[in-house]
Amino acid sequence: MGKIAFVFPGQGAQAVGMGKDFFDKYPASRAIIERADAALGFSLSEIIFNGPGDELKQTVNTQPALLAVSVAVLEALKEKNILPDFTAGHSLGEYSALVASGVIGFEDAVCTVRARGQLMEQAVPGGEGAMAAVLGAEREALAALCQEISASVGPVELANVNCPGQIVVSGSSEGVNEVVSRGKETGAKRVLPLEVSGPFHSSLMQPAADGLAEVLKGLPFQDAAVPVISNVTAQQTNSAEEIRSLLVQQVVSPVLWEDSVRTMIDQGVDTFIEIGSGTVLAGLIKKIDKSVSIVSVNSVEALDKLSSGE
Repeated sequence: MGKIAFVFPGQGAQAVGMGKDFFDKYPASRAIIERADAALGFSLSEIIFNGPGDELKQTVNTQPALLAVSVAVLEALKEKNILPDFTAGHSLGEYSALVASGVIGFEDAVCTVRARGQLMEQAVPGGEGAMAAVLGAEREALAALCQEISASVGPVELANVNCPGQIVVSGSSEGVNEVVSRGKETGAKRVLPLEVSGPFHSSLMQPAADGLAEVLKGLPFQDAAVPVISNVTAQQTNSAEEIRSLLVQQVVSPVLWEDSVRTMIDQGVDTFIEIGSGTVLAGLIKKIDKSVSIVSVNSVEALDKLSSGE
């Protein structure tokens, strides 16, 4: 029997109404959403279920909303006795993975990602940072181009190594614009500027990393009961203190998603269960390795299918 990994989506997977069917059907899921509202001191559930979309899309709301919905779905999964051998999450999703692995309590996690969202939004003045998706480029060639542009035009770095042929770059507006115009030199077919509120996962986010270090300093962390694959290293870690320091580094480091998935497959994972909103991670994992099985549990119906073995 192969191993199972639970994977959790990050920003971009949000949708108004996500998780509502779990909230209605599973008391354990409802309790999580209610605990999020209580911990944050405002009705996050109102924004999740009713929007408006623009409000849900604000980083300070998106981050706790996605975490709350992922953990609400996770609670329903637990009732079906489906348990993971590994957990991992994409950027923000790593916090959901840490809750699933018993590293951090839910209330602490939801308050931390709310603060993380605020810190990330404040780190760089509007218009000074940007991100772009580079499709079809060779990773080494793109990294070399970013180094060259950083030295001559302005900082730009690899931010998300998502799957073969899909890498996101992040940095100064000038640096990213230069990648947009010169991306073809790396074999890229297309370079698409992204609508984001800041240059996430780049060195420009250092002020946010420093602020997050302060937030995390006071929180109780436990060693992981289930190994977590870190975005920063793409390796498994169980150590509470190592995880704390990696979460700070994560803000300014590339999300090594492709490498993380390959690590899990090398460890014997043949089934990935994407937990929460959307199917973003399923799409990326398919492009990394077609031979593994991937299920997105983003509705009660999807969970019923999974638990009945369909």
